[in-house]
Amino acid sequence: MSMTDPIADMLTRIRNALLAKHETLGMPASKTKLKIAEILKAEGYITDFERKDEGYQGTLSIDLKWFRGAPAIEGIKRVSRPGQRQYAKCDEIPKVQDGLGIMIVSTSHGMMTDRAARKKGVGGELVCSVW
Repeated sequence: MSMTDPIADMLTRIRNALLAKHETLGMPASKTKLKIAEILKAEGYITDFERKDEGYQGTLSIDLKWFRGAPAIEGIKRVSRPGQRQYAKCDEIPKVQDGLGIMIVSTSHGMMTDRAARKKGVGGELVCSVW
């Protein structure tokens, strides 16, 4: 069965694993999911991730980060969906939780956080917000 929005599936798997208090989770891998996991690790929202060459496309294993029994990710939400894409110029990218969270933006220079996109002066598609 084909999936219409693999990024939303990734975010839902993360949300569900956090609610179930899991330490790790797995999902089918893709370049986009790897880049999102890379950004989440760099920003301190997850501990680590690993791509394993299993099956047709491989799997992505993510180690969730916990601090004193609470998850590092309080919320994660898909902004741009296949049915309704959301784009913003560099000066119009919204701040998440008044700058306490991040917005992952897909630009012509690759995927990056909202702060990096503003610094480079590029806009793009608003993929998801994390706080």
